[in-house]
Amino acid sequence: MPFDINNTFDIPTKLDFGVEFEPTKVNDKKYVINGDTGEYIGIVGKGFTCASHGDFYRRVYDTITENLLPSELQNAKYTWRSARDNAWSMLDITLPDMQVEISTDKHTTTLGNRIISLHGIDGSCSNQAFFGAIDFFCTNGSITGEYDHVRKKNTSNFTLEGFIYELRRARTDFYQQTAKMQVWAETDLKYVNVQSLLDDMIASNRKSEKMYELYCHEASQRGWNKWALYSAFTNYASYADDRNGFSLRNTGNDTQAISMFSREQEVSKWVSDSKFLTLEAA
Repeated sequence: MPFDINNTFDIPTKLDFGVEFEPTKVNDKKYVINGDTGEYIGIVGKGFTCASHGDFYRRVYDTITENLLPSELQNAKYTWRSARDNAWSMLDITLPDMQVEISTDKHTTTLGNRIISLHGIDGSCSNQAFFGAIDFFCTNGSITGEYDHVRKKNTSNFTLEGFIYELRRARTDFYQQTAKMQVWAETDLKYVNVQSLLDDMIASNRKSEKMYELYCHEASQRGWNKWALYSAFTNYASYADDRNGFSLRNTGNDTQAISMFSREQEVSKWVSDSKFLTLEAA
């Protein structure tokens, strides 16, 4: 899963290239070409248009700096991921100076704010921005609910200015979200049948069983509460190895970064599920 981590906003050279197109022998299709290397990296519809990765992320960064305080951005960490021969990209910004503590009766951790942007130049994804949190105790990360993201397709009618405007309007109230998480930390699940709950929420029996094992591990550190269950979910979305038993299958198609972000979207759906939202102490 290719990724680069920087302490300054510096777009990796492999992603900061011009985008060119060339007609195919099929009338309504065209090739997507890396303008720096000449590599053919995709086939899209004839009317497809897009900004380059570099132009898109520079505008996203400008919008973030216009809407956050300099003190909140001072120690920001920028993690870049890519897939599909650099046609798919992701910028994950951690803002450690926007912090909130989450405390249970046996554990305290600190959450920092996250801003995640996706961009594709081969039609593999829409322009998207998500907001979420990262747990500095275990570096688990998660995006929040569906209402916290904005999306615009790469179409002939798309304008980068319009997308940035929506990004400004859709900025998550990080502190409101973490206040909700503190309530989860105070919700005792000691007498709740969490295994049965997971069976109802997760279609795969095998995944449900492994998630219950992960919940028990998290609960041993954080206590038997709703926050520990949420932490099990975010652990699944953050790691894919022996640490949690949820390894990724290597397909050889340069899609691991996409698969891991799909897990974050999966977790977002679980925590938006009415079964989770209405979960209370027995």
